[in-house]
Amino acid sequence: IDRIDRIIELCVELEADFVELATCQYYGWAYENKEALLPTKAQLERAERITNEYREKLAAEGNPIKLIFVTPDYYEERPKKCMNGWGEIFLTVTPDGTALPCHSARMLPIEFPNVKDNTLQHIWHESFGFNHFRGDDWMQEPCRSCDEKEHDLGGCRCQAYMLAGDMNAADPVCSKSPHHQTILDARAAAEQSGEDTPITFRNERNSRVFARG
Repeated sequence: IDRIDRIIELCVELEADFVELATCQYYGWAYENKEALLPTKAQLERAERITNEYREKLAAEGNPIKLIFVTPDYYEERPKKCMNGWGEIFLTVTPDGTALPCHSARMLPIEFPNVKDNTLQHIWHESFGFNHFRGDDWMQEPCRSCDEKEHDLGGCRCQAYMLAGDMNAADPVCSKSPHHQTILDARAAAEQSGEDTPITFRNERNSRVFARG
């Protein structure tokens, strides 16, 4: 993130049309290494300032490139809609044929359908996996009675499962969540980390440890 200016310069050189400037999603190995990977608030503010400066500079030069700056969920007070609505737009098929409403949904304790056994029409309209988080019947408090629930639909189900241990819980990113402290703790840990913070790399040994939990 401290080299965001060089990233933008490279994208300009490559004549990109759209550039999304975002950190990784803190799932899987990124979650295991979030202390090393999560930027500080100061780093984010600097990166956004540089992005805005480039937007003005490029616009003045007549360059049509669009720079999209995405604030990490961990620095928001309200969550984003999960995949812009669970089972509303996206359908991902994995190499083994499993159909998912989100590329990370396989981590959830839900049985998802397979395109080898079901039609796409059945998967989209009738399968439990795609219907479970549609609407708001599944919501717990504070989401169920929240006047903002239509905006975020409770947030990310995978994030809720990872951080709260309950896929039906409010996304802990939300300041109304009883688990929001986990987000505040992660921000605080990022402030204390540095370039020498160790990273756990994906290899056979670490993968076995990770799989055992």
